[in-house]
Amino acid sequence: MRRAAREYRNHNNGSREGMSSNSIVAEPGITTTNRPRQVRNRGERLMYIIVDDRESVANSYVGGLVREGVSSIGFSSGEFWDWLQSANESDLAAVDAFLLGDCDARGSLPRAMRKRSSAPIIAMSGQKMLKNTLELFESGVDDVVHVPIHLREILARTAAIARRRVGELPRPCESRIQVFFNGRDPEIAGHALTLPRRELRILEYMVSNHGKWITKTQIFNAVYGIFESTFDESVIESHVSKLRKKLRDRLGFDAIVARRYVGYRLDIPAGETLDVPMQELDEVGIILNRAHAVPAAYPVGN
Repeated sequence: MRRAAREYRNHNNGSREGMSSNSIVAEPGITTTNRPRQVRNRGERLMYIIVDDRESVANSYVGGLVREGVSSIGFSSGEFWDWLQSANESDLAAVDAFLLGDCDARGSLPRAMRKRSSAPIIAMSGQKMLKNTLELFESGVDDVVHVPIHLREILARTAAIARRRVGELPRPCESRIQVFFNGRDPEIAGHALTLPRRELRILEYMVSNHGKWITKTQIFNAVYGIFESTFDESVIESHVSKLRKKLRDRLGFDAIVARRYVGYRLDIPAGETLDVPMQELDEVGIILNRAHAVPAAYPVGN
């Protein structure tokens, strides 16, 4: 797992074009060439980063997340500091959550993370003391969980944080376009628009960045993950083209604006309001849409 972190840095400093299909890169916590591709097909939408100086514990979480269909990689605190300083914006935008375990500088890491990423930060603590919990919240984390804990609870808590942030956006009372962020097909004028999962993920990503220009690299990382070397970024052009045509056929106008050398932008006119419905609290939402029902508890470690 530490080897994976080192290989990620080497990979990040290079280019995807120079990688062969058999290259060993930092796939979801695994440094072989076959299994990560299978995992990517199951969990291509999600990317978790675990920071813990106890390698055996970090490996447990990485392995558990992979089994749940969630791409992940583990770093020691020192490795993570290096990665955080050198990672580009598109790589950071692809991270769905940070899990912060037992590591040096845990009190200062969350604020450094927040300066570069808006992804949820969940601290995992083995001390069930109020003082320790309050200190972690004061450090800037979004939530604190006490181990041992079921992995699905961590996923559910991350989904809840994401739902609350979506809920902070303005919500029009009536809308022709609805995107649900839970695997459900979007609706246009009350009728479902069936999309392949990659086109759906692109639409969700564009909705979350509505009105902003986003690059092909950012979309690629959101759909395939920041550690993917099997596919080339050019596949995004085909996905966006198909999605753009489907939206145009339903709406009667181009909702996706493309500009050469700049990227893409979802542009919904004021009269065609965009709605992001809130979900009930007992729904798992974005994260658990792809998770399995196998519960797993992970120890504190030594």
